[in-house]
Amino acid sequence: MTWRLALMAAAALALAACSKTDPRQLQGWVEADMVFVSPDEAGRIEKLNVEQGDKVAKGELLFVLDDDLQKADEAVRKAAVTNGEQTFERAKQLLQTSAGTQKTYDDAEAALRQARANLAAAETRLERRRVYSPADGSIQQVYFRVGETVPAGRGVVALLPPQNLKIRFFAPQATLPKIKIGQTVAVTCDGCAPGLTAKVNFISLSAEYTPPVIYSLEERAKLVFLIEALPDDPDKFRVGQPVSVTLPE
Repeated sequence: MTWRLALMAAAALALAACSKTDPRQLQGWVEADMVFVSPDEAGRIEKLNVEQGDKVAKGELLFVLDDDLQKADEAVRKAAVTNGEQTFERAKQLLQTSAGTQKTYDDAEAALRQARANLAAAETRLERRRVYSPADGSIQQVYFRVGETVPAGRGVVALLPPQNLKIRFFAPQATLPKIKIGQTVAVTCDGCAPGLTAKVNFISLSAEYTPPVIYSLEERAKLVFLIEALPDDPDKFRVGQPVSVTLPE
């Protein structure tokens, strides 16, 4: 990521040096924070409901993993609960007739609570073999297909929620005081609709390009700072797309 920022900073400096027509116009690109949707446990994909480019809603089923082991574990836990309930009832009746002890009753009650907790955990593991979309968005990439085994925590699909799209650009040191958090900037790009805007939500505290420790006036002019802005119409942009950002007067 550092090399990418360095390249973009160098490009920003070069463009700034070549074009003096509008000092308010800065160069940038579109970037996004993907959500990699993955299973909690390893498994084989049995059903895949989405393809690259699909729009999905929050809570929509994305994929299903095989659940034979989880179903077997659930059956074992259900049997343990049934046994625990029977043991508890016997201990309760014996205590009421003074044929049992308080300790036996307490132990049976604790064992039943533990069995029910184990069953709840098993049911949760089984339910999580069905993986749902955590947010509205679009599927950018599918990494595994039906029949393939997925390791635990490995992304099966890359989801892009619209709010995770952002405009990144660099501003020279002299321009930095004119940029404020929450400020609206105009964004243009080749083939894009007119009138697109974004709101500044991040201003870097450190320079992306660092000259020698002793700053001359020429070296200070080379300092650029990373700025991020959230587009008001994220669906109008594509990840990696170069853009021009125009600051307000």
